[in-house]
Amino acid sequence: MKTIGIIPARYASTRFPAKLLALIAGKPLIQRVIERCHKAKSLSEVIVATDDERIAQVARSLCRVEMTAATHPSGSDRIAEVVRRCECDAVVNIQGDEPLMDPAVIDAVAGALATAEMSTAATPIHDLAEYENPNAVKVVVSVAGRALYFSRRTIPFIRDCADSAQQMASFPFLKHLGIYGYRRETLLRLVGFPVSPLEYAEKLEQLRALENGIQIAVVRVDYDSVGVDVHADVERVEKILRVAQAGNS
Repeated sequence: MKTIGIIPARYASTRFPAKLLALIAGKPLIQRVIERCHKAKSLSEVIVATDDERIAQVARSLCRVEMTAATHPSGSDRIAEVVRRCECDAVVNIQGDEPLMDPAVIDAVAGALATAEMSTAATPIHDLAEYENPNAVKVVVSVAGRALYFSRRTIPFIRDCADSAQQMASFPFLKHLGIYGYRRETLLRLVGFPVSPLEYAEKLEQLRALENGIQIAVVRVDYDSVGVDVHADVERVEKILRVAQAGNS
C-alpha cells in the first residue's frame, strides 16, 4: 500500500496568525513538522498542502508542495484536493502545528489502514485538568478497536463516582489525537458528504465519518500531542526541546 503524508497548512489563524512560520528554536514551525514526518517509515512521500506562498517558500526545500484553494472549510477538504491529483492508496493527515509529532504514531495510524477505511490515535488521560477540558477531545472505543464516539464532553459518565477525581481513577479515559489516516477512496467519499448534525453540534469533523457508517480504527499510543495554538506555546515547545537535547548530550 502506497501511503503519503499530507500536512494541511494555512496561514490564517485567529489566535496566532502566521504561526506555521513562527520560529521554534531557530526553525519555522512547519519545518519542524516536516522533519518529523520524514522520520516516519510508512510514508512514501511528504506533501505540504497550502494556499499561501509564504508557507510554500519555506516548505519547498524540504518536501513537495501542492497549492490548494483558499476556500476549504477543513483540513480534510484541503488534503482531498491534493489526493485527487496524487497516485496513492492511502494518506495520513498530520497537523501542521505539532512540531514534536512522534514518527511512530504516524506509522501506527498508517498501519491501521491495512484493516480499516479510516484510522486515528488516542492516548490515556492522566491529568485532571485535561479530563475536564472541552478542547481535549475524548473518544470511546469498542472491543474491536473501533471508535464508538468522540466528544468534547468527558465520556463515559461513571454513574457511581461522585466527583471528577473518582471518575478518572475508575476508568481508562482516552484523549483523541488529531491525526487521521484514510484510504484514498474513503477520504474522497467522506468530503462529499454534507456536514452532519453531530459534527455541527460538537464541531468535530470525524463525527461525519461515524454518522455516515465509516468505521474508524483507533490505535492507542503513549505519545501526547503538544500543539502550538498561542504564542505562549512556542516557549513551552522550546523548553521540551532543550530538555530532550540535554538528555541526548
